[in-house]
Amino acid sequence: MTQVDHTRMANAIRGLAMDAVEKANSGHPGLPMGAADIATVLFTQFLKFDAAAPGWPDRDRFVLSAGHGSMLLYALLYLTGNKDMTLDEIKRFRQVDSLTPGHPENFRTKGVETTTGPLGQGIATAVGMALAEKMLAAEFGKKIVEHHTYVLVSDGDLMEGVSQEAIALAGVWRLNKMIVLYDDNGISIDGPTSISDSVDQVKRFKAAGWAAELIDGQDQAAITAAITRAQKSNKPSLIACKTTIGYGAPKKAGTAKAHGEALGAEELKAAKERLGISPEPFSVPDDVLQAWRTAGARGAAARQEWEARFAELGPRKRAEFERRLRHERPASLARALRDHKKKLLESPLNIATRKSSEAAIDAIAEAMPFEFVAGSADLTGSNNNKAKSAEAFGAKTPKGRFIHYGIREHGMCAALNGIYLHGGFAPNGATFLVFTDYARPAMRLAALMGTGVTYVMTHDSIGLGEDGPTHQPVEHLAALRAIPNMRVFRPCDAVEVAECWELALSRTTGPTVLVLTRQNLPQLRTSAPADNPCGQGAYELIAAQGDAKVSLFASGSEVQIAVAAQKQLAERGIASRVVSVPSLELLLSLPDAKQKTIIGTAPVKVAIEAAVRWGWDAVIGHDGVFIGMHGFGESGKAADLFKHFGITAETAVNAVLKRLA
Repeated sequence: MTQVDHTRMANAIRGLAMDAVEKANSGHPGLPMGAADIATVLFTQFLKFDAAAPGWPDRDRFVLSAGHGSMLLYALLYLTGNKDMTLDEIKRFRQVDSLTPGHPENFRTKGVETTTGPLGQGIATAVGMALAEKMLAAEFGKKIVEHHTYVLVSDGDLMEGVSQEAIALAGVWRLNKMIVLYDDNGISIDGPTSISDSVDQVKRFKAAGWAAELIDGQDQAAITAAITRAQKSNKPSLIACKTTIGYGAPKKAGTAKAHGEALGAEELKAAKERLGISPEPFSVPDDVLQAWRTAGARGAAARQEWEARFAELGPRKRAEFERRLRHERPASLARALRDHKKKLLESPLNIATRKSSEAAIDAIAEAMPFEFVAGSADLTGSNNNKAKSAEAFGAKTPKGRFIHYGIREHGMCAALNGIYLHGGFAPNGATFLVFTDYARPAMRLAALMGTGVTYVMTHDSIGLGEDGPTHQPVEHLAALRAIPNMRVFRPCDAVEVAECWELALSRTTGPTVLVLTRQNLPQLRTSAPADNPCGQGAYELIAAQGDAKVSLFASGSEVQIAVAAQKQLAERGIASRVVSVPSLELLLSLPDAKQKTIIGTAPVKVAIEAAVRWGWDAVIGHDGVFIGMHGFGESGKAADLFKHFGITAETAVNAVLKRLA
């Protein structure tokens, strides 16, 4: 392209962004206006994609981490010929049910790789995508898997702490197919970034093991040369592109006024005059649109060549690749878990559920040796989610399937999203349950996007003992259950653990949390029905001998307390039933009739859980008995702590006797 061609194509992005934000009277025009030159160079000269096939497996990934600048991406999708992104959708920017929501949503708009908006999430998720590319290429070969992950970040993305976790991981893993384009405009909503930040980002990235440089982000030739250098690097690359926010706006360019509000009719008119853009709203000259459509079709040949190479694979390997990208599980998984549960019934394991999980993972890894990708934010020896057969992933061991994330819970969970969204793997990550506080933004996005990742969260209550209240979760079960589309399982023994793993791996519409104990638990289950009782959230573990006067509900380590209470009540001639509740929110999602059958009609209902009461009233009623935590924990031995806080069979029995008196 000539310089004039480039300028007119970049201005098409600017014009659409200005018009859409103005029409909606809401949005962020500044970033699309400032970064239009970067995007134009990337999409017309470098990005490997085919607008007619946005899901092509070997496409380059483009992540707009600066999700507030969403009109940049929507304009690109329209201009390059994405069939779903029409001009009418551009005109419906930020309206209900449009394909152009305020921030990009991958579950709504084809061509959007991941949901962004909470700053820092995009770059951290992209690390997972680049990681998945590296692992999948090592397995299937570069003829089938060889693509880049490009990320456009803002100042705000790099201020968020998760960005440091992400870039450190990308650096140590030498993810050289990851290229970050930094829209270095020096402006945030409050004003110049200098009022709160003085970091030299180029030096920062270099210190983390990246190649990094600073260029003029409005110079086509400089952008082209920098991306060319980055593609040849053996390290991940940062290209800091010095830009002017709101480029072209006479009064608001370079100011916070261009960041998060419409330009206004007068400034919009003046900006278009200065840039040489037609005053007609949403107008793109025919020759410019055609040039963009040609760019959108540029990757068709590369896609067809890839399809030909893919067809040359043996039928078994081809089917394996396609199955894994669909997130379908192999038939061998069901067999492996069925055999594992059979062994548990033959030789019960009276161990901590974190250790029961380790046993299940060993069985899973044998059935899914390449797609089952585990990892831990340090604490591997405590979380027990590393299969005995697993090799550690690293820059020189890309076939490794266990990832050491270091003490980076947030970065880990964001990377899990990226691994899943890339396709080809069933990822899980582990830490202590209390540290979900560090990871919650990425976990929430997983639930919003519907990524089928698994979180292995151990040390689940005061049962972890001496580490005390800083490490003892009490509100965390309730907090995770409150996230829509988040599935939380707290299994009571080794059999339930296996069943919950089976449910987690079969779930591809949202994330699952496995909440596991540090302390040993007895194996209570004596059967493993094919229909998986944990799949309905709760089930009657032990029926009453006679007409039940009491229903005892419990999860995890407290199920054994409910069983002990049932025995003590039976000694007093009081019939009771024990209901294990591995997933409270799954139980409450059942149809009313099914819920009522499981909850039962016993006049006294007791819930026992070493956590806060929130959520349990839906089962036991406001007047039900709750045996659990009412504040923070304390340092001490687990057995002593359960007595200290009154979470015992005796407490439950006394409460029942009082109700029946």
